[in-house]
Amino acid sequence: MELRMVDAVAQSRIRFGLGAKAGDGWEGDPRGALKAQLQGPDPGLASGAFQGLPSGLDAVDALRADVLQRRALLAAGKKVQGNFKPQSRAIYIADAKAQLDWAVGTDAGFRERLVWFWSNHFTVSIYQNQTAGLAGPFVREAIRPHVNGNFTDMVLAVERHPAMLRYLNNAASVGPDSVIGQRKHLGLNENLGRECMELHTVGLAAGYSQADVTSMAKVLTGWSMAPSPKGDATGFKYRPFAHEPGPQVVMGQSFDGGEAAGVAALTYLSRYPTTYQLLARKLAVHFVADDPPDAAVRRLAAVLMETGGDLAAVSAALVDLPEAWVPLNKLKTPMEYVVSALRAVPPGAPAVNYPGVLTRLGQPLWGAPLPNGWSDRAADWDGSGAVLSRVDWAYTYAGRVDNGEAGPQPAEIAHAALGGLLRPATADAIATAGSRREAVTLLLASPEFQRR
Repeated sequence: MELRMVDAVAQSRIRFGLGAKAGDGWEGDPRGALKAQLQGPDPGLASGAFQGLPSGLDAVDALRADVLQRRALLAAGKKVQGNFKPQSRAIYIADAKAQLDWAVGTDAGFRERLVWFWSNHFTVSIYQNQTAGLAGPFVREAIRPHVNGNFTDMVLAVERHPAMLRYLNNAASVGPDSVIGQRKHLGLNENLGRECMELHTVGLAAGYSQADVTSMAKVLTGWSMAPSPKGDATGFKYRPFAHEPGPQVVMGQSFDGGEAAGVAALTYLSRYPTTYQLLARKLAVHFVADDPPDAAVRRLAAVLMETGGDLAAVSAALVDLPEAWVPLNKLKTPMEYVVSALRAVPPGAPAVNYPGVLTRLGQPLWGAPLPNGWSDRAADWDGSGAVLSRVDWAYTYAGRVDNGEAGPQPAEIAHAALGGLLRPATADAIATAGSRREAVTLLLASPEFQRR
């Protein structure tokens, strides 16, 4: 069924993007506008929005400084609590504000949604292995530059970034027969070898074995991190003396040659047919439906296969899927909900505490509990407690919105946020609300605003 133009434009901004912004109009070519966002470099990086934020190397330096600070406090007999001022935490807070401020303000909502999709696919959690300071640089250095590039390039950038290497314990993984392994009797850690296969690339459908996981982990030994001046711009450092010598067989392919072996193995995995099937299904679940039609998944997988992993091409193919233009049927995650609310109803008060709000709503920023990231399915977000938390936050936030009579009124805000997707029942409730705060709360709590 063809959508009316105003509904199609609204759908393009809500289903594919991060929601309409206050002041947006409802004219134009929705599909063309979405595809145009897939061209050129990342808008946030190109605009200088993140200029001045620490690099991955800076974050590695900060992590080292935090360790030294903690040791110094303990050596001096001082309590760590109350005296410890972690530099990594300051980097996390700065990145959280900069990247979410950009998400709230950007005109390239589809491009930004893709950034957050791929960041979730390659999850790094701030709650494990002291990665808080590295999470923001990871998104800026390993995800953003490759959203419209080739999947292989993204995989290589991700797996060698200190955030991923530390999160999945590869930074300290040592080949048993390496120089360091034999001298210090240190061992292999298989976390990155396992997750780069199971979650990032080929998936369980590839039918690999535990022996393949062990071999992949050996291939990646030596991929580590280092502070200045030894680490590269992201903080990556290859340590040849920790690398397991000799060829390793992964899924029937032999890889040898130090750091180059890891590059070759990841390249092979990133282009494997089941990798494209896994990615196609994840994209369809995220953008189309919790249980997407098989035909839609097959079309996306075919584009990835035909183009050798061209992410701009598969993103454009998403836009052309008829199944993606059905009425809103996806429940927003807390992050998507908060960002869309701030885009629709800009606050008249100081900036929002993003980490605090998202933690309160059950989705701590860059804090997924497991390496498979946050769920894209409504059943994991629509519990009664979760819904009440959203309504409670909506009421609190609505109280901060500028109440000046000269500003847009709730009915205007609702139309600007939802266009023709605004239900008559919601419009009537907003029009008869007892106060501006109640009216804005009704909009943000409405079923159509909470879906995409």
